Amino acid sequence: MNQKKAVPTPGAPTRKDRPHSKPQTPELSELQPGQSIELLKELHILTREGRLNQDSRRKLKQVYHLFNFIEPLLAELSSDSGGPTLADHGAGKSYLGFILYDLYFKALGRGHIYGVETRAELVEKSRQLAQRLEFDRMSFLNLSVAESSDTDELPEQVDVVTALHACDTATDDAIAFGLQKKARAMVLVPCCQAEMAACLRQGKAFQLARTPLAELWRHPLHTRELGSQVTNVLRCLYLEASGYQVTVTELVGWEHSMKNELIIARFTGQKKRSAADRLRSILVEFGLDSALGPRFGLSAAEKALTTAAEDAAG
Repeated sequence: MNQKKAVPTPGAPTRKDRPHSKPQTPELSELQPGQSIELLKELHILTREGRLNQDSRRKLKQVYHLFNFIEPLLAELSSDSGGPTLADHGAGKSYLGFILYDLYFKALGRGHIYGVETRAELVEKSRQLAQRLEFDRMSFLNLSVAESSDTDELPEQVDVVTALHACDTATDDAIAFGLQKKARAMVLVPCCQAEMAACLRQGKAFQLARTPLAELWRHPLHTRELGSQVTNVLRCLYLEASGYQVTVTELVGWEHSMKNELIIARFTGQKKRSAADRLRSILVEFGLDSALGPRFGLSAAEKALTTAAEDAAG
């Protein structure tokens, strides 16, 4: 599905608004116009001499590519006088949050970014860096994604939720957070899917006797690969059933990252009944309704109805 082209919002910064400076080294020509060199050095994306190494160039390419997807969403939401609010889950060193602030929020003059991270030392370093750079509308919370849903340090409503390489169920927690906070957009790059693979392994013998589809995950390598694929399909269906329009694409080329699937969800309010039905059917078909049903909004009552209907059809 094609991305909806953003309509420029009065007051929202564009690339033309950012000051241009003559590059001092070949590496600087790869940066966005007006970007803070000090920030990139502090994030160790640039060396102290202002150069890029191979690893930092790869990391910068990922963040820039993600920024190109997020910027139109922010532009659409910038008509609000309060400015957009964004929660970045599993923030780590907050590469994404800092670059979003530097390239968009700083020029906009409003809005707020919240970085959520479990490692206290990274949270403290991010707080210190934001203070040095006078990025006043950035906050950093030492919380898990799940814990952030209940804290009063975050507003009741958040416009954009991001989760870049959030491991295992942290992506699902970010989706739950976005639903609770009535997010108008979510941008997700899932990482490992250990929970799904464990569930598939647990019931493998029974499923092999029940359906030839179990051959899809009989071998351990296929279990991991299929677990990742099925988890992300379920996430997309769950978002569509919850009123979001979903687009799935690549983040960057596979040579840069194997964790490459980018899920972009925009809230439309149109809950797709067909998505909810297919979500339930897939969970039942793979024998995952008991283990994972609640995570994807399948209640015990819905599970019983689905199972009864399929028994009757059989």
